[in-house]
Amino acid sequence: MRRVPGTEVAAVWGSLDPRGPAARSIDDLWVLMLVLGIVAFAIFAVLLVVGIRRRATLDEERPSNRLIVWGGIVLPVVVVGAVLVATLDTMATTAAEAPEDALTVEVTGHQFWWEVRYPDADVVTANEVHIPAGEQVAIELTSSDVVHSFWIPQLTGKLDALPDGTHTLVIEADEPGEYRGTCAEFCGIQHANMGVLVIAHDPADFDAWLAAQAEPAVEPEDELAMQGRDLVAGASTCMECHTMNGSTNDGPPAPDLTHFASRRTIAARTLPNTPEALARWLDDPQHVKPGALMEAPNMTDAELEAVHAYLESLE
Repeated sequence: MRRVPGTEVAAVWGSLDPRGPAARSIDDLWVLMLVLGIVAFAIFAVLLVVGIRRRATLDEERPSNRLIVWGGIVLPVVVVGAVLVATLDTMATTAAEAPEDALTVEVTGHQFWWEVRYPDADVVTANEVHIPAGEQVAIELTSSDVVHSFWIPQLTGKLDALPDGTHTLVIEADEPGEYRGTCAEFCGIQHANMGVLVIAHDPADFDAWLAAQAEPAVEPEDELAMQGRDLVAGASTCMECHTMNGSTNDGPPAPDLTHFASRRTIAARTLPNTPEALARWLDDPQHVKPGALMEAPNMTDAELEAVHAYLESLE
């Protein structure tokens, strides 16, 4: 089965290619710890060899305490002290607050997807966080169920999304691009397939994207897509959970469908947003993502084809 690259393993490798101020600070700390660890190991290895070579003479000569003092006390104090100072500096950098006029994005973790809201623009989407490049953005994290953890390795460190409060994470991308992220706290059977994508735009392009997302869903002109629209609107299995144009529902929360076709991926980055992948997802979501709350709609093949056409029209 084809899946979008971006598991937790890929996310970890992304942390070695920082593309934001906070991520660079974390990367610098990691490099320092790696270098100090290598140096300490090398010194220990040398002292071990020296000790083995002198073993034959220990019975005849009074052993020196200098190696114990330098190798067992001074070296660890120096290494731990340097790491402590660097860690405190990194913590101060990554915990910085965003400016008062910074863009605020509300991100809510669900089992197993991310709800993304722009409160000032009344825009809601899913599994994609669009931001202007070169600007600090305040991500307000919370959860609707269990503990999740929001992590974009190339931009910043991870922060938990808790069901009993809101925590703020500041992210900033140096330049436009796509930055993969994941849930970094085990949250259930599909934890590994709870991806997120941060897309950084030029500021002008971001404003255009936000304005387009604030528009209502376009009405389909194709007859097949119109049939799909009617099926989605009338199917309790769809609109009982999903929303459209700011509507509400009484069922479990599910991604808003207003501009569904404009998203890069579906099922929280489990599949690319292509007609083939969408058909596979709707036909049998439990095969693609076992344990997810999405259920297969009770529709004929012809009805599913119409629903596919409608969803693909929602740019």
